[in-house]
Amino acid sequence: MNKKISTLGRKEISAEREAYLAGRKRKKLQVRACQIALLVLFIAAWEVFARLGVIDSFIMSSPSRILRTLANFSGNGLLVHVGITCFETLVGFGLGALIGNAIAFTLWWSPFLARVAAPYLVVLNALPKIALGPVIIVWVGAGMQAIIVMALAISLIVTVLEMLGGFASTDKELIKMAKTFGATRWQTFVKIIYPSNLQVLFGSLKINIGLSLVGVIAGEFLVSRAGLGYLIIYGGQVFQMDLVMTSVLLLGVLAALLYGGVALLEKKVMKFVQR
Repeated sequence: MNKKISTLGRKEISAEREAYLAGRKRKKLQVRACQIALLVLFIAAWEVFARLGVIDSFIMSSPSRILRTLANFSGNGLLVHVGITCFETLVGFGLGALIGNAIAFTLWWSPFLARVAAPYLVVLNALPKIALGPVIIVWVGAGMQAIIVMALAISLIVTVLEMLGGFASTDKELIKMAKTFGATRWQTFVKIIYPSNLQVLFGSLKINIGLSLVGVIAGEFLVSRAGLGYLIIYGGQVFQMDLVMTSVLLLGVLAALLYGGVALLEKKVMKFVQR
């Protein structure tokens, strides 16, 4: 009798959970359908308004003209420009993450150094990094290295501040318990503090992937001879606004793909950690 009751209870709970999961899946599909519908509606309205003359298709372009531009430039190195921008972004992003985490760890390890550096970090965070573009070009030379340094400069301070704040807000009771069991400072950091801040890490990475792309485009505006930023500047100079709008839309797609890559990495890492 007891076995039958427990079996019924498990079936009832399982059915409720299945209904809950089905409801969540249905809501996700509804949200995704609305997002796609909104995008399609925007593209359709853009095309219709351009054809009716409500907006100037020479200045604002149109979806059909953008498709023609993609077709014309696809065989003329367009993918090369996209690849260059993507490579510069990933290198600057990766360096920003590595160096930023190293600086944050150093400041956490030395509270005195953290107090000394605090006002400088605040000022550097507020400083428009793009203003340093000409200086960076003089320091490292006009080329891809200047663009990567620009991306690094924009994303670095955000990583340091985010990670340092996460380290400081780690559960104090867990740290006390580790010290009670004789854990060293390094062991406390590796076993408790850093694992507790993986969400903070990926939160900063999601922000920095966009900031790195901004830094790359700003650098390409100044010194590049290739990349999507170069195409935008070139298109504006020769009044090929279709090329400009095509490059901007490609930037949007690239930004979405890079963000999605970071989000997918977060999901994989968190699933592995929680096993």
